Amino acid sequence: MSANRRDFIKFVVAGAISAGCPVDLALLSAQNQGGPEVDSEDNRICHQVRDGKVFTRPPVSSRHDIVIVGGGISGLTAAYLLRHRDFVLLEKEPHWGGNAYLMEFQGNAYATGSAYIERDETAAYPFVKEIGLDPLPVNCRDGSFIKGEWVPATWNEGLDKLPYSASVREAFKKFKKEMLAIDLEKRAAELHNMRFSDLMKGYPEELKLWWDTFGPSNWGAVSEDTSAWVAIDNFQGLAGDEVPDYCTWPGGLGAISKKLVDILQPKFGEYMRAGATTVAVVPDGKEVQITYMQGGELKTVAAKAVIMATPKFITQRIVQGLPEKQSDAMQQIRYIPYCVVNLIFDKPVFGKGYDTWCPGNTFTDFIVADWVIRNQADYRSKYNILSCYTPMAEEERRNLLDDAGVRKVAANVLGDFQKLFPGSNVDPVEVHIYRRGHPLYMSTPGLYTQIQPLARRPMDRVFFANTDSEGPESTTDRAIAAARRAVKEAEARLAGNPAPKELSGVAG
Repeated sequence: MSANRRDFIKFVVAGAISAGCPVDLALLSAQNQGGPEVDSEDNRICHQVRDGKVFTRPPVSSRHDIVIVGGGISGLTAAYLLRHRDFVLLEKEPHWGGNAYLMEFQGNAYATGSAYIERDETAAYPFVKEIGLDPLPVNCRDGSFIKGEWVPATWNEGLDKLPYSASVREAFKKFKKEMLAIDLEKRAAELHNMRFSDLMKGYPEELKLWWDTFGPSNWGAVSEDTSAWVAIDNFQGLAGDEVPDYCTWPGGLGAISKKLVDILQPKFGEYMRAGATTVAVVPDGKEVQITYMQGGELKTVAAKAVIMATPKFITQRIVQGLPEKQSDAMQQIRYIPYCVVNLIFDKPVFGKGYDTWCPGNTFTDFIVADWVIRNQADYRSKYNILSCYTPMAEEERRNLLDDAGVRKVAANVLGDFQKLFPGSNVDPVEVHIYRRGHPLYMSTPGLYTQIQPLARRPMDRVFFANTDSEGPESTTDRAIAAARRAVKEAEARLAGNPAPKELSGVAG
C-alpha cells in the first residue's frame, strides 16, 4: 500500500507506557498527517517515583481493613474475594483490567492484551465459572505464515507442509520428538535453570526463528533468555496428540475484568478509585499508610493490611522497609515492552485460524477477535478485527514514548501484515494500537525457583499478588492464583496470626 493511501487510514493510539504513571488522557486518534499522533502524557509522577522522590504524605483521611494496590486481574480478583471486608482498590489507569482490558469498535470487542485461558488451569477456569462466565472453546491448533505460505497446525500435520527444505522439515520433526520425550517432573530442577537455546544447538536457524517468535508473545523472552522448563511445558501442550483446550471470549480475557467490575461496582464503586497512582506504602506499627495521587491531589489512607497487586519493579520502589534480599529479587525480574495492534477491516480478510504465528515480521502473531462466536447461527460479522501481538526488545521500550516511535511500530506492523496477502486489497478502516511498557515478565532461568519465592514473601502487613508473583510464566491463571494466596495471607494476619516467615516450596 502506498504512503498516500495509508494517510487516509485512521490510527488510534492508547495505553500506558510507564507503569506507575496515571493515564489521564486517552492518546488521541489522528486522521491524515502520516499516522498516529501521541498526546504528551504527564510522566512526572512515575518518573519521580522511579528516581526515588519522597512525597510529602498528607494525614490519614480514612481507615480500612485492606487496601489493594493495582486494578488488573489480580487486584480485581482480590477485591472480589474480599467483598465481606472494608476494602479500597487503587488503580493508576482510568480503567480497570490492566493487560486484560476489553475494547470495542462499533460494538465489536477486541483484545488489548491477554488472549485466552486453558480449561485445565487450576485457578482461572474454576474462577471464571464462579463469577458466571461461560468459557467459549477455541478448538483450533496454532498455524503459521512462513515464507508467505499459511501452514495450519504447524507442529502437527503442518510439519509436512513447512515451506523449507526436506532437511529442515526433518529437523523440526526431530526437535518435536525430543521435546515430547522429556520428563518435566524428573528434570524440573535442571530445566528451570537452563536456557531453552541450549536445547537448540545443532538445529537450523529456521527452528530458532520460530521459537524466538513464539516465546516473546507467550512468556516475554527469546530462547536465550527463556527457562527451558517453561518452553518445553508449553510445547508439550502445543504439539501433543490432543488439541489444546483453550477458551476465551470476544475481546479476550478483558471479559473477565469487565465481569468483575460489573459485579463489584454497584456495591463498592466509591471504594474503587481509578486514576489513582500510589506513590508510597509505609508500614507503621499496627497499620500501613498508603499515599496516592488522584486528580492532582495527594491523599493518604490507612489499612490493617495491604495487597500489592502491582508489578514488582514498581512495588519495589513504593513499599518502604522491604528486606534487602527481597528488594534485590524484585529488581532482578525483567519485563518486555509490548504493543497490541488491532487492524480493523470492513470485509473478510482472514479467518482460517484463531492464532497464527508469523516468524520474521514486526509482530509475532495475530488473533481473530471474534473467532469463538463467528460460527454462531445468529451472528453477523461486519468487521474482521485482527489483533497483532507485537512484543519488542527491552532496549526498544523508549520507542513507545513518542510520536515517531509509535508511528514506526504501527507502520511496520501494517506493512508486514499486508505482505502476507500479496495482490490483495487489505486496507483497514482503522488501526488501534494499545501499548504497554512492562506488561509481561520474562520467564528467565531461575526466576520461578529462586527469584519469585523471595519476591513474594509476605511482610508483616504487606502481601504480594500480581502475575509476576507466582510463575512460571505471566498468565491470568497465575494472577488469580496469586490473588487467592495473598488474600489468604492477609485474612490470616487480620485474624491475629503473624505473617509466615518462610514460604512453602515451589512446585517442581
